[in-house]
Amino acid sequence: MSVSTLYHPPHHKPALVKFWLAIIVLLAVGVGLAWLGAGALRGEKTASGLVFRTIQAGTGPVITTADAVLADYELRLPDGKLLDSSAQHGGPQVMAATQTIPGFGEALTKMQKGGTYHFVVPPKLGYGETPPPGVPPKTNLEFDVHIVDVAPGGAAMAAQAQSQQRGQPEQQ
Repeated sequence: MSVSTLYHPPHHKPALVKFWLAIIVLLAVGVGLAWLGAGALRGEKTASGLVFRTIQAGTGPVITTADAVLADYELRLPDGKLLDSSAQHGGPQVMAATQTIPGFGEALTKMQKGGTYHFVVPPKLGYGETPPPGVPPKTNLEFDVHIVDVAPGGAAMAAQAQSQQRGQPEQQ
């Protein structure tokens, strides 16, 4: 009786290739689903460059440039440093889209009463190259805003109240 001494490896190569291809496809699908699922966390980027994310949706009509709002807010630099907040001014503040930096005004027109929002304002919609003290030039600004109330058509009244607070003559 004779025994063969030659090694004959099993012919499972096609099955092994299919196995690894299946693993790669599953990983790709997992990464794709994670990316899609995180879309709400990334926010939407508008044509102007504003990155806007709804944390908690509000109710009622979307705010317009003619409206005034009562809002709680925090303004931070990208490194997390707090620059300003409504709490520093005694609580929610009255403002209108036309009385703020362009990026904040644009973001307001995407909000509703009772909603909470996070948005990032690019430099061209914020302070640009000539920011106030404490803000580096060409810096993104990060806002967290909660809309407490909305006064439809109240932007003119808000502008009048703001100019009176500053001691400026009323503009008509």
